[in-house]
Amino acid sequence: MLNFFKKNKKEDANEKDKKGLYQKLKDGLTRTRSNFTAKIDGILSLGRKIDDELFEELEEILILADVGVITTEKIIDNIKIKAKEQKIKEADKIKDLLAEEIYNIMEANEKPFNITSPAMILIVGVNGVGKTTTIGKLANKYKNEGKKVLLVAADTFRAAAIDQLEVWASRNNCEIIRHEEGSDPASVVFDGIKAAKARGADIILCDTAGRLHNKKNLMEELKKIYRVAQREFDNSNIETLLVLDATTGQNAVQQAKIFKEAVNVTGIILTKLDGTAKGGIVISIKSELDIPVRFIGVGEGIDDLQEFDSEKFVRALFE
Repeated sequence: MLNFFKKNKKEDANEKDKKGLYQKLKDGLTRTRSNFTAKIDGILSLGRKIDDELFEELEEILILADVGVITTEKIIDNIKIKAKEQKIKEADKIKDLLAEEIYNIMEANEKPFNITSPAMILIVGVNGVGKTTTIGKLANKYKNEGKKVLLVAADTFRAAAIDQLEVWASRNNCEIIRHEEGSDPASVVFDGIKAAKARGADIILCDTAGRLHNKKNLMEELKKIYRVAQREFDNSNIETLLVLDATTGQNAVQQAKIFKEAVNVTGIILTKLDGTAKGGIVISIKSELDIPVRFIGVGEGIDDLQEFDSEKFVRALFE
């Protein structure tokens, strides 16, 4: 059994070397822990009998934390089976089984997000989820890794979006490809790819306009952008990352389903995780859609966009 409640001194030392990234993750999950883990601790008290009532209470907590009905039922069923197989009698031992189940969901088919230069990252999502800001944070990350980054301003519907990306380009000392407001977004992407090849860019970060997932014409335009990217760039090195706002709960799962149907979404970026008590949405997305969570936002700082790690997420959730 995985035990996320025992300190690993070597791991703790490594985290200290990483300037408290794990502590930032824990801090970012504070609201979720108070809504999720604290309530679980309350019902899994020492001496509590393991019965149907206990599992019903646990199920309610998971659903209220936005783990989702389907995923919650799967978790509860598996816990019941393991508790019986392992002849567990104490209710407080159920917590470790729960942590293990969540880890198994998040870790399934998980591979490190290692991109090989040159690579193109297409950022998509609905309005207001923080796509442009996320691109700025990604640009900072890759620049700090010594990579040459090119930004592409394919959100041509809002002049403010182009200007905002200009600011991020300046702040991160990156080049940017932009057209005028109202230009064809696919043309901007085409020019961006040509420029990246000519200038030897390692990473292309492409901004796109926020679009409601239920607007067919806007989704068709996104498909056009994606076709241009596939035609002009090595398809194996294109990542399409869907930015979702964690505070929207189960609506984020519905958004992901629609975007996944329109384009090949290869990963999720979940923003504003620190601003919600329902961080279980991370588990729901991975379980129901099998799309890996690549980055999570646990604060407003430029370095508060962290690469997602299943074990650290579960530890931070339960510790």
